[in-house]
Amino acid sequence: MSINWLFLIIGGICETGFATSLGKIHQTSGKEMWFWIVMFLIFVSSSMILLFKATGGEKAIPVGTAYAVWGAIGAVGTVIVGIFAFQEPVTFWRMFFLTTLIISVVGLQLSSSH
Repeated sequence: MSINWLFLIIGGICETGFATSLGKIHQTSGKEMWFWIVMFLIFVSSSMILLFKATGGEKAIPVGTAYAVWGAIGAVGTVIVGIFAFQEPVTFWRMFFLTTLIISVVGLQLSSSH
């Protein structure tokens, strides 16, 4: 695994962090809300910088592949956090489409020319 893939994976995890922070901002007020606003800014900045770094350099990941993988990591992570932290529903169709998203991104990566 190249460093670019590591950047991309960590960036996707940061995307989960900024989406989770948005949810927490809506659930809190006062100083706690400001904490989550700061966390949102840190996560969104980190996520974008890491996505940028993953798509450049010697072993750059193609932008289309990188964006799809980054978004999928964030989406899957956000759904999982939503289930455990926000008591979002676990339904057959949510899990079915989440699974198809994962399969699609893996297929995209495997069929990538890089």
